[in-house]
Amino acid sequence: MSSNYPLDIHNVDEELNRRLLQDFTGERTGFIQVGPEKWFLPSKYQREASNFYHFKPRPNDTWVVTFPRSGTTWTQELVWLIANNLDYETARKVPQVERFPFLEFSLFVHDEIKAELLQQNAGDPSKLNLVEQISSPAYKVLEEMTSPRFIKTHFPFSLLPSNLLDIGCKVIYVARNPKDVAVSFYHLNRLIRTQGYLGDFPRYWDYFEKNLHPWTPYWSHVIEGWERRHNPNMLFLFYEEMNKNLPETIRKVAKFLERGPLDDEQVSTLVNYLDIKNFRGNSAVNFDVMKEIGLMNVGEQNFIRNGKIGSWKEEFTPELNQRADQWIQENLKRTDLRFP
Repeated sequence: MSSNYPLDIHNVDEELNRRLLQDFTGERTGFIQVGPEKWFLPSKYQREASNFYHFKPRPNDTWVVTFPRSGTTWTQELVWLIANNLDYETARKVPQVERFPFLEFSLFVHDEIKAELLQQNAGDPSKLNLVEQISSPAYKVLEEMTSPRFIKTHFPFSLLPSNLLDIGCKVIYVARNPKDVAVSFYHLNRLIRTQGYLGDFPRYWDYFEKNLHPWTPYWSHVIEGWERRHNPNMLFLFYEEMNKNLPETIRKVAKFLERGPLDDEQVSTLVNYLDIKNFRGNSAVNFDVMKEIGLMNVGEQNFIRNGKIGSWKEEFTPELNQRADQWIQENLKRTDLRFP
């Protein structure tokens, strides 16, 4: 890794790492912690860190930055459609992962997982090509892309290019309450082979709360977003407010992207398109291309689940809920951020 990367990177304690690898079978080498906040990431980050940190944003980029499972896919589709004059035809035809690349996804495609996928899809050139695509760093793909580019990331601001908000690109940050995030992320970790989580929810929450899970610490992540909310190139949204009043969110995003105003009919059509029932059946956003190559485990919940507020009640026991509430209260002391 080049010497101009500003943060220290440390391996996770050996015994803990062994346990993590048993529970999260998608990673095969181990996990690392980055910088003073100890951002938790798979081993591959160590050799790629500088490339992500020094990635060159362009003034006309649009970024969606979130902690995972905060309504990211939903927000991406909303943003892309507003920025592209409500081009539903392209949105339905071209998978979102192509229109809106995920900056760091390749970090999670361990070399061994890639080899397994290549073997599994041998004899099908289009699927083999897809395996190569998902394992290729998106910073390379994005360098080749013509502007305007749309970029998704779960990196916190401190791991992103330091000039991101200064050069003119538009950044939308979405925050969602941690209990719903954790339940949704738990199901995704069971679904997607790059995570391959085998344990139950209480154990999962334990990792989440102790910041031993990719992209944690959760609180540092949302606080970094919240602290930048007054920057003119940044729009900070709460998933709960988006869910409660989607028409207002659409108008807010259109104004922020300087694409408005949309008339009532345009807003209504977009609300209907983004309705969870329609969204769940939309193959362009539902990671269907990933299913085809065997990246999704059979028998788990879908990539787009229910989008509900309060779905944490499905998994939390009263004891676990009490513990989670205490953890939330402790962390809210650090910030004036409050969930709606």
